[in-house]
Amino acid sequence: MDTSPALLLLLTLGFCCPGIYAQSPDIKVRSPRDITQLQVGQKLELECRTDKPTGAFWIHQDKSGTLHFIAFISSVSRVSFEGNQKTSTRFEAWKEGMSYHLVVKSFTPQDQGKYFCMVTINQKLYFSPGQHALLPATTKVAPITPGPTTQSGITEKDSCLKTPDPDSRMQEDLDRFCLVFLWVPLTGLCLLLLQLLANTILL
Repeated sequence: MDTSPALLLLLTLGFCCPGIYAQSPDIKVRSPRDITQLQVGQKLELECRTDKPTGAFWIHQDKSGTLHFIAFISSVSRVSFEGNQKTSTRFEAWKEGMSYHLVVKSFTPQDQGKYFCMVTINQKLYFSPGQHALLPATTKVAPITPGPTTQSGITEKDSCLKTPDPDSRMQEDLDRFCLVFLWVPLTGLCLLLLQLLANTILL
């Protein structure tokens, strides 16, 4: 599904040259409501409707931003796919009245991205708004770690020193708190013993 040179030239002119590229309110694209929640292997159908009897291009912009030509449907219902092929193993396209249809037969991850319908009228290019077609986002569930358990016979000193995740900032704060909790009573006890020792010497 490589981009053809002719399509690249058309798109370069359309995106870069002022007055050639324009959004037309006369081009409407219809897509399923769940187009951003597609499933692998699902059939996706898009419809481009214009108010003028002209041919239409279907273009796919993948998630990396690369543009791919899919099909051209002429005003007399002739269809050409990539490589000037009459048929495609992955896509179907046809004209019905003023509507140009595109079908992705079996949606795959590489089919994700934006789909555009493009028409040429009076030597100007008109693009439809891009239709985002995406698979559901996969979220990784963090493993559940068991919380700390309380056992009989564990002192407050032990519970402070055995807090999980020693590399975190919270652990450092807890360590400081434990040190203060341990050393302040010990310091007070030492001062009390020194005072008692001094009183004993004086007596």
